[in-house]
Amino acid sequence: MRYNYIRVVRIKNSLCKGDYMPTKHIDFNIDAAQGFGVYKNDIETTLLDYVSSVNISCGFHAGDPLLIKEYLLKCKEKNLTIGAHIGFNDISGLGYRPLDLSDDELEAVVLYQVGALSSFAKSYGLVIDHVRPHGAMYKLAAENYEFSLSIAKAIQKFDKWLSYTCLDNEVLEKVSSETGIVVNREVFADKYYNQDFTLNWNCKEYINEDDILNRVRTILFSSQIKLGNGMFMGVKCDTIHFDSKNPKVLQILKKANDIIIPTPPNYNKAELSGWV
Repeated sequence: MRYNYIRVVRIKNSLCKGDYMPTKHIDFNIDAAQGFGVYKNDIETTLLDYVSSVNISCGFHAGDPLLIKEYLLKCKEKNLTIGAHIGFNDISGLGYRPLDLSDDELEAVVLYQVGALSSFAKSYGLVIDHVRPHGAMYKLAAENYEFSLSIAKAIQKFDKWLSYTCLDNEVLEKVSSETGIVVNREVFADKYYNQDFTLNWNCKEYINEDDILNRVRTILFSSQIKLGNGMFMGVKCDTIHFDSKNPKVLQILKKANDIIIPTPPNYNKAELSGWV
């Protein structure tokens, strides 16, 4: 039985620099346990001090048992919200190669990974809050309604209280409307967007540091994002994703923390009866 609760939020003393005051709370998230065996991204540990939620790899595209345990305990120590970072069973390709799965196969892949991380977390007195796809699975979920719907239904089959994190677009809105699942509308801090508000998946470069920080400010103070044609478009952003592979991600996150108060992704959706 899950008890009703309101999530406790850690609020920093310094809200921001300059004369700006934040108009709302926003979540910063990163992926973690993105390695296996001797292959690790050591900077992920350092980034935990500057985010409010962490997506922990579940062993399919990355993450081995010891690495998963390490990040679960670090998240517990730092009071961070934990999510299951699910992907295709493609550890040699780091989950960036799409697989053609039936609905039954996709459901099994989702349930297996969410169940594994949830059981692991429970042994340390923790619960997972959300589920976020990775790599090729994320791209399909952001573009293919039926695929994204199957993920959402699998999440709900495991636990109706879990939320679903994916790209802020019409696909996610439609999935939320169809299933009633709570969604975390995500915007990428450092990726290029096309003029139709789709991600430029083919571009491997990151936007520069100043543009990243300006994107954070624009999302926070006007709920807009600058597109590839220079125009601005309104967004419904609950969480901002920072890529830990960006060589400047640590200094960017430090500066971004001076702009806003990071909070768990569903902070504004908590009521006395729990998450809604």
